[in-house]
Amino acid sequence: MNPRPAPLRRARPAIAIAGLLLLAGCSNKYYVSCAGCRVAPPPAPVSYVVLIPSPDGSIGAVAVKGDKGEQFLNKAGQAGTLEGQPFQVDDKKIEQDFGAARTALPQVPVRYQLAFKDGATLTAESEATLPEIVAEAKKRPAVDVTIIGHTDTLQSFEYNDKLGLKRATKVADSLRAKGLVANSLSVESYGERQLLVQTPDNTFEPRNRRVEISVR
Repeated sequence: MNPRPAPLRRARPAIAIAGLLLLAGCSNKYYVSCAGCRVAPPPAPVSYVVLIPSPDGSIGAVAVKGDKGEQFLNKAGQAGTLEGQPFQVDDKKIEQDFGAARTALPQVPVRYQLAFKDGATLTAESEATLPEIVAEAKKRPAVDVTIIGHTDTLQSFEYNDKLGLKRATKVADSLRAKGLVANSLSVESYGERQLLVQTPDNTFEPRNRRVEISVR
């Protein structure tokens, strides 16, 4: 089963695997026999796979192949088995069968992108995002934070490496000043190596002047 990956974008913490979450489990039903009014033994558990939305609300798709053909799941709560046809599972049943497993899964990383006016000066909008990043980090036990600085191609390769690090360090210092406490804090520079917008050398491009932050 190969789910179609969802576009990478900022999302609230929840459970997601490439735009979809597949849960597999078993379901039992008990029947009463009329002969002597005795409770009949339960049938063998039926294993099934269910599709639920990713944290941003997007739905992926997956094919379940078995002895009786292929079932294509592409709707929230849609389930399939190796023995039969697709069927719908409500939220209550999903929680009953998979609640413990979902709770045990780690939180999904949250990613932020901050923009710069020039040098190492954040835009007003990005500056206002810093408290939100700190608040997100405080929700997570033993939080790991990665901060990566990027540049455009306006200066030399060596200069941009230093500028990217300067930007990342400035953001790290600002986050600490606002109360960030992390189990692990990584500060790096990619300089002009990973351009958001591809440009020739010596090109001014504000969208490439950024810091990317991952909180996990």
